[in-house]
Amino acid sequence: MMILDKISNFFSKKTITAPIRNKLMMSWSSEENFYKQRREREKLRIKEDRKHVVYYFHSLSDPYSHLTIQVIKKLIANFNIELEIMFISEPAGSFTPERAMYQKHCLKDSIEIAFWYNLEFDKKDYFSKKNERLAYKILDFFSDIKQDHYIDLIQKVSSLLWSDNSDGLMEIISGLSDEDKEDLNARNSEITDKGNKKIIDVEYYHSASFHYEGENYWGIDRIDHLENRLTELGLNKSLKSTSIIIKSEKPKIDINKFKEKKDLLNIDFFPSLNSPYTYISFKRVKNLIKDYPLNLSVRPVLPMLMRNMKIPNNKGKYILSDAAREGRKYDSIIKNIYSPIGLPALKAYSLFPIMDSHKLGFRYLEQLTKASFFDGINIGNEKYLMNLSNSFGLSWDLIKEELNNDAWKKILQKNLTDMYKGNSWGVPTFKISNLDGSNPYYQWGQDRIWLIENEIIKRLVNHQ
Repeated sequence: MMILDKISNFFSKKTITAPIRNKLMMSWSSEENFYKQRREREKLRIKEDRKHVVYYFHSLSDPYSHLTIQVIKKLIANFNIELEIMFISEPAGSFTPERAMYQKHCLKDSIEIAFWYNLEFDKKDYFSKKNERLAYKILDFFSDIKQDHYIDLIQKVSSLLWSDNSDGLMEIISGLSDEDKEDLNARNSEITDKGNKKIIDVEYYHSASFHYEGENYWGIDRIDHLENRLTELGLNKSLKSTSIIIKSEKPKIDINKFKEKKDLLNIDFFPSLNSPYTYISFKRVKNLIKDYPLNLSVRPVLPMLMRNMKIPNNKGKYILSDAAREGRKYDSIIKNIYSPIGLPALKAYSLFPIMDSHKLGFRYLEQLTKASFFDGINIGNEKYLMNLSNSFGLSWDLIKEELNNDAWKKILQKNLTDMYKGNSWGVPTFKISNLDGSNPYYQWGQDRIWLIENEIIKRLVNHQ
């Protein structure tokens, strides 16, 4: 922990040398360490005679929490666990850069995925802070009721809050005595104190998340990993237990009708060289290009750290471990790591324009991220870049003339400006549009490739 405490800007060369940084990254993403930690935590739990306790962190102002609370009862119904519900404050600004975009994105994203997960969320804007304060007072006052009733209350309060329904919140407390009302009104934000301390202890930072024995799971997007772990421990209450989250099937379409057609839609793919989530997305993006009539534009951007954004320690650690966990699910293994942040990335980006001019932009970036997150290669090494160019059938004598030029900077800045229009500051980001560039649809994250596919299908159906 002493080393980690000294790292104020994760991955940054200013605070940590490359070999130490790469070693830390590999320890956080290592599959061997992942399962070793699980075994050790289970041995410790048994030794200390502790029950299977899953912690759930909730924030009323987080739209993802509004979705997650709707599935909590099913988690308890499916597994022999004890659930401890904790409330936390909004994450600090260092965890959520571009706060205004962050809030817009979270709300839009939650509304969209709610439809496909058959969950309720039809509110289009955030609520008043006055109602939020009252909601927390209500939940604090009734915190000692039976857990199943308390979960119902959280869900009801959350629904009323997202509807900004002051009258509905007041109705909950209308039957209280004057003394109880006085007690309720005297309460403050202490309800989040315990949760705020606990989430720091478990090295995490975001609401709508679960923690079980050393591992964190963010919201409904990662609850499958928690289910799998609990199942491995034999904690299922029934062999007939179904998945907690069931996604609606994607729209029906006969893809064969489009096999021989020219491109009908644009897809813009915004990756960065320092993103493990970008690396694990390439295979699925390739499948989209193979399956649908899409005109691909590869539009790289600078990594967040090279845009002067900070990644706190806990977030950096989670990103690596989570990307590796997701990568194993999608057969995109993170293995040996050599972070390209700094000069390696700058050299590699300088060759992107000429690679893209040869229609090799996608393959070029795919190979660079594989080198960084699987092969452990310094992509700034000129011998590596020469070999890569040769493998594409390009003359290194021609390609190397572009090395260390500045032309790529304007290209990446233009890409970033467009990406920001979709309220996205991170990668990978995707944009679907008509061939003339109209009606753009943005999605951020490898988590949402399925949503991108659904949007593609919807638009192709309209072409039929």
